[in-house]
Order: sequence, then structure tokens, then C-alpha cells
Amino acid sequence: MPACVTEVENRAVVEVTLAAGAKEAYVVEEPLAAAIGIGLPIDEPQGNMVVNIGGGSCEVAVLSLGGIVLNEAIRVAGNAMDEAVISMMRQNYKLAIGSSTAEEIKIAIGSALPLEQELQMDVKGRDLLDGLPKSAHITSVDVREALDVIITQIEDTIRATIEKTPPELVRDIANQGIVLTGGSALLRGLNMRLADALNVPVHIAEQPLYSAAVGLGKYLESRVNVKSHGITLEHRDL
Repeated sequence: MPACVTEVENRAVVEVTLAAGAKEAYVVEEPLAAAIGIGLPIDEPQGNMVVNIGGGSCEVAVLSLGGIVLNEAIRVAGNAMDEAVISMMRQNYKLAIGSSTAEEIKIAIGSALPLEQELQMDVKGRDLLDGLPKSAHITSVDVREALDVIITQIEDTIRATIEKTPPELVRDIANQGIVLTGGSALLRGLNMRLADALNVPVHIAEQPLYSAAVGLGKYLESRVNVKSHGITLEHRDL
């Protein structure tokens, strides 16, 4: 579960899981699962920082000694980027597009920093003036400007987390860097922009889309690991 969900939301997922026939339900915080999935040494007495930028939320977690020391989250991530692109197309080109088209634009020409050679593409949608099909030619500059507000919010969340982190763990993070996971971590230049803004090395996980899933698999391989990391276990008698 995302670390930013409420207790009510958390309990609802558990109850649905058990009602569906599961004997046991393990509740794992997503940043912790992602950290395990990418192989961070979270059991050791050192600080590790994971920034999981998924679809609905961005979670920043500092991990040490097998658990989450500090966690900050905002409900702004990939979906908010798509909405920003949709808004930009409406305002700048009077063109209505859907979320799937916005995601295609983000993946195809989106970036967090100026590119050595700016990208461009044609986008088709509905003309807001006459309701007929229309095509617009856009560039990566347009998309970058639309995404800037979202990326700035992510920067601010990471900065706020670092400011609250104990100095000893900040030293470890400064040495080892921050690891980005989640699909939105693949946005061009995002790691470099964050590194410049935060003065900390920023790395992208080898398979950012699957980090949390791989971590969950590793958890379930050993009941010892589940218990040692303080994972909540819900049990239902069959």
C-alpha cells in the first residue's frame, strides 16, 4: 500500500482481500517493498532514500535498520503530469485530448531538463472551437513547461524529507545518493534535475516499473523477512 493512505483505506483493502478468500493478508508499505526490490541494504545501520513516483502519488522514504525512518508523500505523480499535459493542450492549442494520449505525449517527448535536440510530434484530438478533429504540432519545450509545476512539487517534497532526516542518515544519503523508482522515474532528465536541485546524486532503479512487485516477491519468499520488517499481518480462519 502507498505509505500515504489513511488507516480507513488500508483497512478497506485488507478486508476486501480477506473477503476474496485469502487466508492471510500482508500490508507492505510501497517504498519499503521498492527498496527491497532494488536491493538496497535497508537492514544495515545506514540511511537509504527511495523516491517512488508512480501514477497517483510520489512517496519519499528514508529507510534504515529494516524499516521506514521517515516518510513524506504527496498525491501528485504520473497522473498529475498527464493532467498537466491535457491542460496545456487545451490552453495553448484549443485541443481536447484524453489521458492515454497525454501519457503518450509525456513518454514520447516529455523531459525535465532542456534537451540537446528538442523533440516534436503531431497530436490529434478534438477542436474545442468547432468540435471537429484537429491536429497540432507540439515540441518537448511545450511539454516541459507543462510538467514544471509537478516536478517542482516533487523536488520540494524530497527537500522537506531531507530537512527532517537525522544528520547521520543524511550523510549516508549524500554518499550513496537517492534512488528513483516507479514509472514516472523514467521521465527524461528527471534524475539530473533532482540531483542539481538537491545537491545529492540521484540514480534510477534498473527496473523502476517493477521494483515494488519484485520486493513483494522477496518478502513472501521468507516469513522471517516479513516478521523482521514489522509487516502487518491480518489472519482469517478458514
